[in-house]
Amino acid sequence: MMILKRVERPRELKWYQAGAMLYGDWGTSKAYVLGIAFALAGHASWFFLGLMSLLTAIVGICYMIVCRIYPDGGGVYSSVKPRSQLLAVVGAFLLVADYVVTASLSSLEAFHYFNFEHAELWAMGAIFLIGALNWLGPGKGGNLATGIAIAASCVAGVLFLSTLPHLPHVQLQWPEAGLGANWSVFAGIVLALSGVEAVANMTGVMVDPVGKTARKAIWPVLLEVSILTFLLGIAMNAIPGLHGHTEDMLRALGNHYIGPWYGQVISVVFGFLLLSAANTAVGALASIQFVMSKDGELPAPFRALNRFGMPWLGLSVATLVPILVLVVEHDVVGLAALYAIGVVGAITLNLGATATNSGIALEKWERALLLVVSVILFVIEITICIQKHNALMFAATVLTVGLGLRFIAKKVVHAPAPALVPNANVLTVSEAVEIAPLYKSSFMVGLRALNQPLLDEAILRAKALGEKSVYLALVEEAPASIEMPMELSPSNESLELFAKAEQELEKQGIMALPVWQLGQNPGRMLARAAHDLGVNTVLIGTTRRSALISLLRGDVLRSLASNLPRTCRLLIIG
Repeated sequence: MMILKRVERPRELKWYQAGAMLYGDWGTSKAYVLGIAFALAGHASWFFLGLMSLLTAIVGICYMIVCRIYPDGGGVYSSVKPRSQLLAVVGAFLLVADYVVTASLSSLEAFHYFNFEHAELWAMGAIFLIGALNWLGPGKGGNLATGIAIAASCVAGVLFLSTLPHLPHVQLQWPEAGLGANWSVFAGIVLALSGVEAVANMTGVMVDPVGKTARKAIWPVLLEVSILTFLLGIAMNAIPGLHGHTEDMLRALGNHYIGPWYGQVISVVFGFLLLSAANTAVGALASIQFVMSKDGELPAPFRALNRFGMPWLGLSVATLVPILVLVVEHDVVGLAALYAIGVVGAITLNLGATATNSGIALEKWERALLLVVSVILFVIEITICIQKHNALMFAATVLTVGLGLRFIAKKVVHAPAPALVPNANVLTVSEAVEIAPLYKSSFMVGLRALNQPLLDEAILRAKALGEKSVYLALVEEAPASIEMPMELSPSNESLELFAKAEQELEKQGIMALPVWQLGQNPGRMLARAAHDLGVNTVLIGTTRRSALISLLRGDVLRSLASNLPRTCRLLIIG
């Protein structure tokens, strides 16, 4: 029997935080799309960049609609489920392909901007290091990533301002090839669409009203990405004798319009922004495998967590596959084709499924817009499949392997039903709050392992206060995923720990109230539970983490102490 609990995801993501996270993904596109456009179209690239920027803006508007319609998660895997579970899985695997190439392309471009020789080898090493750091769980890099994104936006803005005096004198060239050839060029540079899917994945944790929050997050990034990319593309065509720089066009612009010193500034800032995007992609790739396994769409080993709360198999795949892609393909233009086929396919499914879903409330113009844009993107996807055989083979491989694993999960490997754990009637925080008037307890015990001295102290305190019940709180760590299903079951390890702790308390006539949570910041979640339950004391055992792990992941005790209500005491039992 599986004990399902509704996962309580606090809506704390404000619009400017979501916007910064979106820019960290969406804003990186200008680092490589300018060079790729010039490599494919030369001095006619401004025209194709203009079309791409227009399409990017329209897709951004479409995602404002998607975010409003799906406030609990508007990514392709969540939004397509109401129409077809199989199509949702296909969309998820296309997103997997996108994340894989995002990690490969972003890390490769980072070391091109750093001007390292054999950039592909450095990129492989960086991805391996990113995977090793993620093995320790989601760290404290969110603020750093936001700072890098803001710095990159400022650097790009200064570069744009320096090009303004030169824009009236640009000699622009119109495309000379036929319609078919020009369409092929356009289909080859639609890379700026990538990051927009990220904002739909954030709706489950955005502050209400989600539609307004998403709109305020998308608009400034949309304008910066679409307008700035187009205008920098025009300025790119004003550089005399420009050739090459497919991998580092922004640095070439900085060198020409401001000076070599500013080109170095651009290289450093955008290099770190690209590495941040690679890190985000690796984490997202591990998380989506975890979520699909929780839904029974991938075999059970993909949801097995290491001791730091990260899915070890999914993270291994998220680390090794981008490295393998770089072994096979480390040309930026070639990677761009692999990149586009995944993201365009995922966005097409998302918008198309939303447009044709008669069960959701959409204005007529909204439904028409979503439908038209999904048709355009479908034609682009078909074009890439026909003309980029490597991209088609890559997407087919990802889908074949993914659907094969899905078949194994559903038809071949049957996970045994978990044994019933005696006396493990686990509560969520909201459920515990509802029954709090019936069971008086003024303190809470934070569990991570069976700590007998901690339980003994709880028993003594309960008896001294004349109380008959004790809150046992456990935070089960999970990968940072905003696509988390709304209902999940506690792990067998959590249930067994609760059962053993309950038995120890019952021996002394004390009733245990087990409170289960799932999240990435145990200290903050325990503090929130203490606040909601109205306890005045929290008992917790000493940490066994090394100083290095505490530095990388954050110290649970410090986080708990800093977030507890002022009226609540923290007691650490050695």
